[in-house]
Amino acid sequence: MTDKSAGGANDGAVADPAAARPGGPLPGDGESIVVPPAILKQSAGWGQAEARRVESGEKDETPQVFASNVRKKDLSEAGYDENPGSAGRLGAILGSVLAVLIIGSIVTLYLVNRPDSKKPAAADAAPSAPASPTQAPVPPIKNDAKVLPKVSGEIGQKAVIELPAEAPDGNFVVKTLIEGNGPKVDKGNWVTADFTSKDWTTGKDMASSFDNKKPQLFQAGGGKLIPALDDAVAGQKAGSRVLVIAPPAAAFGADGNTQMGVGPKDNLVFVIDIKQATAPDAIVSGDVAEPAEGMPKVKDNGKKPSTITPVPGAAAPTELKTSVLVAGKGRKIESGEKVVVQYTGALFADGKQFDSSLERGQAFSFVTGGGSVIEGWDKAVVGQAIGSRIEVVIPPALGYGDKASEKIPANSTLVFVIDILDAGVGGSD
Repeated sequence: MTDKSAGGANDGAVADPAAARPGGPLPGDGESIVVPPAILKQSAGWGQAEARRVESGEKDETPQVFASNVRKKDLSEAGYDENPGSAGRLGAILGSVLAVLIIGSIVTLYLVNRPDSKKPAAADAAPSAPASPTQAPVPPIKNDAKVLPKVSGEIGQKAVIELPAEAPDGNFVVKTLIEGNGPKVDKGNWVTADFTSKDWTTGKDMASSFDNKKPQLFQAGGGKLIPALDDAVAGQKAGSRVLVIAPPAAAFGADGNTQMGVGPKDNLVFVIDIKQATAPDAIVSGDVAEPAEGMPKVKDNGKKPSTITPVPGAAAPTELKTSVLVAGKGRKIESGEKVVVQYTGALFADGKQFDSSLERGQAFSFVTGGGSVIEGWDKAVVGQAIGSRIEVVIPPALGYGDKASEKIPANSTLVFVIDILDAGVGGSD
């Protein structure tokens, strides 16, 4: 979180937790996937969940910008960097369509331009650009084709894609190979998914989330990704494996993607394993424990903001205090991951609420360890298990210090109740 003031309203069709934060805007206005060229030349993959089968017939280490999309930045009131517009104040994508590999060291990912956007000139810049008037429209989705690649391997493991000798017919195909039994992915849902990809035209393997051993995290239907990914998961169930055949108009368009070795006429193949779908108003569930001694009391109000009540006479701590209220069963969050959370923030002195994502019905997202939220948030969330609810008391030194921010007076000790809904590899604004 930062100490800047909150921004304006979200101008997108889907409210993205990455569009508002409590504290105001940060530098930068887009998401980008930054991948070293050496890694772009390597292989790739996606997947995991319970399901049932469906019948079917010279060395350059300069980071390269990869598939991105820019959006207006709106922020929230506790200093976060990624909430929905007009939403609040908390916070200072598989747009990573195809890349996210760790080979010896961690590769930093961010979202990049969609096929109808101009490529940014630098890896850290993703300026918006109008769609080209000659860009072919995205073709309608079909659920089958006469000739399809053969896909093998268990869901939850990197898929094996065998290409047929015949050329693709040019259709945009989304075919369910394995149908999951989880919730359906609706527009605006946060999705974690694994993937494997291949260029049908050249026969070359492309990126895979399995090489990074972390799923991609993105918001479905947000218009931030190439249609082959953005449109493919909507309507599918969590736990499903989906085959996607993307002609240029559903991928990188007439320009292709030279950084990824994708030509202007290349058809791409994706195998997507949808792990989890999280609604924007979701909260965690489980047995609720009492806060640690001396920490404010928390009343669970379901999908409404928690009631935070200070302990009479309790002195404000000078160090970060964290208490687990609901113990999650997922893996632990690592620094650099993108997380999706619900939160309510209040003043330690009197329990007065100053912000809550629950009032907006929109979860909030940010990338840990990136300085996009106040330091207390980064320290508190990293190391926690996905599915947990935590209470965090943040002293001024790890919050806004001696600067006021909207409803937060200077030198305030802050209290947050945070539900950690999901996490994965994703870009930051």
